[in-house]
Amino acid sequence: MNREQVQKQLAIDEGIKYEIYLDHLGYHTFGIGHLIIEGDFEHGLAVGNPVSEDRVTEAFQHDLDIAIFECKVLYSKWEYYPGEVQEILVNMMFNLGRPRLSKFKKMKYHLDAQSWKYAADEGRDSRWHNQVGSRAERLMKRLENVEA
Repeated sequence: MNREQVQKQLAIDEGIKYEIYLDHLGYHTFGIGHLIIEGDFEHGLAVGNPVSEDRVTEAFQHDLDIAIFECKVLYSKWEYYPGEVQEILVNMMFNLGRPRLSKFKKMKYHLDAQSWKYAADEGRDSRWHNQVGSRAERLMKRLENVEA
């Protein structure tokens, strides 16, 4: 899996802001969708406070490590998936989180069978695909085009 490629894609999909802002649920956030938690230096700072590029990168790398870990927990055959499949699933993990991504049971079945096209079909057959639209379709196109 190419971590730089994942970062570039998520910067597009999630957006990137070098200041504290409120996400769509009203939570304090910065960088590439980094939810500020109590242990963060930025905790308690006001919306609009600037955040350095280095700090955005540091927070993203930490969040990426968590997303990869969550994928490894969810997908027992993770290590056998091609890098492209891993990148797609990490993107989905960022967007959905493990509780919601774990509901894609038929998709997981096809992923484990390395049936990428059928896994993509199952990804399309979801509320997520309808809600997210172009991002979801782009990811499913990538998935169905993975070489066996």
